[in-house]
Amino acid sequence: MAGEGVEMSEEEGAFEAFVCPLTKQVMRDPVTIETGQTFEREAILKWFRECRDNGRRPTCPLTQRELRDTEVAPSVALRSVIHEWRARNEEKELDRACASLLGGLPLAGAGDEEEEEAALRALVYVSQICQRSAASKDLVRRRGVLRAVAEMLKSGSRRLRLKSLQVLRVLVEDNDDNKEELGKGDTIRTIIKFLSNEHVQERELAVSLLHELSGHEPTCELIGAVYGAILLLVGMGSSKSESAVAVDKAESTLRNLDRFDANVKQMADNGRLQPLLTRLLHGQPDTQVAMADYLGELALANDDKATVAEQAGSLLVGMLRTGATPAKEATLKALREISSSEASAKLLLQRAGVLPPVVNDVLFSTGHLPMKLKELAATILANLVASGADFRSIPLDDEDDDGAGRGRRRTLLSEDVVHSLLHLISNTGPAIGCRLLSVLAGLTSSRATVADVVAAVKSSGATISLIQFIEAAHRDIRVESLKLLRNLAPYMGTELADALGGSLSSLLRAISSDGGGVTEEQAAAVGLLGDLPEGDTSLTRQLFDLGAFRTLAPKLAELRRGTIRGGNRYVTPLTEGVVKVMYRVTCAVEEDAEYVEFAREAGLAPLFVELLHTNGMDTVQLYSAMALEKLSLQSSHLTAIPPPPSPPTGFACACLGMRKPAEAAVPAGVCRVHGGFCSLRETFCLAQADGGKAVERLVACLDHLDGRVVEAALAALSTLVCDGVDAREGVVVLGEADGLRPVVDILVESRTEALQRRAVWAVERILRVEEIAGEVAADQTVASALVEAYRKGDPRTRQTAERALRHLDRIPNFSAAFQSKRS
Repeated sequence: MAGEGVEMSEEEGAFEAFVCPLTKQVMRDPVTIETGQTFEREAILKWFRECRDNGRRPTCPLTQRELRDTEVAPSVALRSVIHEWRARNEEKELDRACASLLGGLPLAGAGDEEEEEAALRALVYVSQICQRSAASKDLVRRRGVLRAVAEMLKSGSRRLRLKSLQVLRVLVEDNDDNKEELGKGDTIRTIIKFLSNEHVQERELAVSLLHELSGHEPTCELIGAVYGAILLLVGMGSSKSESAVAVDKAESTLRNLDRFDANVKQMADNGRLQPLLTRLLHGQPDTQVAMADYLGELALANDDKATVAEQAGSLLVGMLRTGATPAKEATLKALREISSSEASAKLLLQRAGVLPPVVNDVLFSTGHLPMKLKELAATILANLVASGADFRSIPLDDEDDDGAGRGRRRTLLSEDVVHSLLHLISNTGPAIGCRLLSVLAGLTSSRATVADVVAAVKSSGATISLIQFIEAAHRDIRVESLKLLRNLAPYMGTELADALGGSLSSLLRAISSDGGGVTEEQAAAVGLLGDLPEGDTSLTRQLFDLGAFRTLAPKLAELRRGTIRGGNRYVTPLTEGVVKVMYRVTCAVEEDAEYVEFAREAGLAPLFVELLHTNGMDTVQLYSAMALEKLSLQSSHLTAIPPPPSPPTGFACACLGMRKPAEAAVPAGVCRVHGGFCSLRETFCLAQADGGKAVERLVACLDHLDGRVVEAALAALSTLVCDGVDAREGVVVLGEADGLRPVVDILVESRTEALQRRAVWAVERILRVEEIAGEVAADQTVASALVEAYRKGDPRTRQTAERALRHLDRIPNFSAAFQSKRS
């Protein structure tokens, strides 16, 4: 640094007596020797050592006279005079430095480099005199130089800013008055700004200065009060790009700052939790309560939640058990925050034993606890359940004892516990009721625990009251009740369908509401309807009479076209639910012509064909294929049969890519498969040109990764070769869509027992066409798959496989002979 180590010239000349003959410098510690000559103490002692080292007696440097001894006597009077002389000179030099520093801020680029150099020399001089004399630091403060140096931090010259940071560090070291003075105004804020500066040296000097200032308690408090200061220090302290010195100073500064509770909270806010945890674990009871309260206000990262749960979980549980009401409230707030991630919730359950006090001591307490504590407990319980822990193995009782020396530990799934939860849901406010509905919804979302909750709901007779919540005024209660009822539907479908009654209209209103996007309530409501038993014709009739299907059909079309997007995670669940509800209509078309007419008007068959092309939505594809099967089965009843056509001229098949099939000789406009006038929209015929490539899309689904989708698509395609249609022509349609080989491949792969059964049936139908049987007979894998099905399948599959093997001439055809004998 320019000017560093250079003293400003002394104005008042030094007397000859002030100068040491050896050093030629003004003495600081003058001493007199035997000859009466005066020297600088260190200089004369060094002279004596050199004399001894050279093997001669000590002498006087000036007179060369040998000395009897080397004793030195302090020259107190001379030292005092020199000190006064030096003070006068330093004061004059300080006046000059003050004039330079107080004259304003030199700005880089302003054209006055001399002014900048003068300021730098003045800063160097101030630093030197303050390093030589602690008293000079007070003088600098009184003269206003400290404030002037602080103002230099705003200079446009980096050299001045760097030197000012260095000088301030000297001025405040071991001087609390200067630290306090520097804390006035906005200087602390200015220093903190340097922590985010791009220049490395500025950051290092700033953090060193802050470290020195943080040793003074009032100034330390000011540092923590500057917005962003702790965040910048935490970032520097954990940085891998800063120098080791900067990191160490930042860490030391933070340790000084954590003496104040407000700073501890800020540190925790910014990911530095240990000071707060230390206070929580080792502080006095009132401090522990305050720290728990802080924890409850923080928005912690999931890793931090796990850290707190591991280190302080047991302590918090103990505070919850034994603390007074304020301590319980603070602890519950902390546990609410900590339990909101899966890992931390499991730690609280498994290591801290949080469940019994939360449920027994607070939620189920019959004492006079404030309702807000019960609300906090309900939220914690909902968080714990959301973690996916196995609540069958987590006891609610502290001892395996029912009070009589024997008994069984209760769990959250015990019937009486679920009954108590249901009672609280019905007899507390919406905040608690909503959280407890979420608890039951979470428990019923697991196959391992749903049965216990279902049994308790049935035994408590709470079905009606749960259904009533879907009409509650609070949206969150409606949503959570819908989630719970949907989880119960697979196990209580009939009871729920019977009990819904007048609530169906409320469900439909929720689904039909238009709030500018898809809501969770809409998705949950339609999901519940979609999961109710599709075979319940009474429910289907109620929904039809309420206009549910007429409302949902266009909504489904809009979802397919992308008109309804919403940009949120509920679009897919809504689409899946609506498809399930519309599938219900197809299950009832054979029961009532009114449903058939609606399916025609709404264009359900073409819509389901379009939905087959919805990639990434397996449930939509599954139910669309299932719906097409139901509709296609009605085609033979709905087609208008013309007079019988002339017989076909011949047959050729390209089932395995060998040859192209010949055209059947049928009247124009007549369906080859059903023998009448068909269309996809009116008669639900998959084989018609207006089907939008229905067969091709179903064939594409045969390659789906989800075996359920494959089975549903195969079932829909099988309607083209079933009884009551021209199966031979149905095989042609499959062949034209390159669908025969995928069917055979399904048989060979035998992914599931259900798929094997379907594939065996379809292949047997296909092999009834002799030309195809001849081609397939050469494929040993098909025969082997049929033999496997014949050996290991259920009785019906064995019979079907046997017929297929006969088509391949793998089993002799004895059936005709047996039939003649029986006749």
